[in-house]
Amino acid sequence: MRLLITRPQPERVVAQAQEHFDVTLRQSTQPLSDAELVQSLAEFDLIMPTLGDRFSAAVFAQVPEPRARLLANFGVGYNHIDVAAARAAGIPVTNTPGAVTDATADIAMTLILMTCRRAGEGERMLRRGAWAGWHPTQMLGRHVTGRKVGIIGMGRIGQAIGRRCHFGFGMAVIFHNRSVIDPGFPAQQVPMAEALAADIVVIAVPGGASTHHLIDARALSQMRPDGFLVNISRGDVIDEAALIAHLQAGGIAGAGLDVYEHEPHVPEALRAMENVTLLPHLGTAALEVREAMGLMALDNLLAFAEGRPLPNQVN
Repeated sequence: MRLLITRPQPERVVAQAQEHFDVTLRQSTQPLSDAELVQSLAEFDLIMPTLGDRFSAAVFAQVPEPRARLLANFGVGYNHIDVAAARAAGIPVTNTPGAVTDATADIAMTLILMTCRRAGEGERMLRRGAWAGWHPTQMLGRHVTGRKVGIIGMGRIGQAIGRRCHFGFGMAVIFHNRSVIDPGFPAQQVPMAEALAADIVVIAVPGGASTHHLIDARALSQMRPDGFLVNISRGDVIDEAALIAHLQAGGIAGAGLDVYEHEPHVPEALRAMENVTLLPHLGTAALEVREAMGLMALDNLLAFAEGRPLPNQVN
């Protein structure tokens, strides 16, 4: 079966794919163009897409009888794929849950610490030669240990963040989630407005139409003026323009972002703010994690090829 892997992958993933499939490995690190999206559906049996490969309803409409039989997404988030349109075309979609959980939770903690303790600002000061030496009131940030964290979205990643906050930093954990859950450690489920009023708010919801601009101007207004916002979910969960306006007005103390509404574009207004930590979508950027993601995507591909149930079907 012909398999298209849309981006460069770790060598271990590519080698295993080549043992089972006729692999075309695309060398560009950029998302598929509209023409490439259409071509992939028409010419390949299987596709391993990833973030930015926008398989929209319009793309599916251009290929009424696709050759493609499976989209095995590399990544847990799949809001770049119109799953309803894929279903209508007879193409199942899978993802890679679990493989990304701990790495993404670690990046959330990185952003919490960097933003609250002004680590990025301090490093920039040192690199430009502006550090004049230690003194008692230099760069006073926010103590993280013992604070209250509000987690929006208590799935696998939200729970992993909560465990790190509770057990590692003695933080009081409150959370908002669509369904009632017991995360298995001391944490209180609360309405969204209450979670937003915590000292530190972490966004960990899935991407997609239901969460687009979930954190808008109204939600931001429910945060504390001395609160911090961290986003490791999807960029368009936050209304970026509203966030910029809120930060400029002093509505919150700072933000830590690993994802952006129009990646890879990051507004100059955000880049200019010293109280904002900006990471280039590093959530899963560790070799063993990316290997695990690729191998999980391959598990789905092999299950399809062998006629077995798909382990991680989302549609």
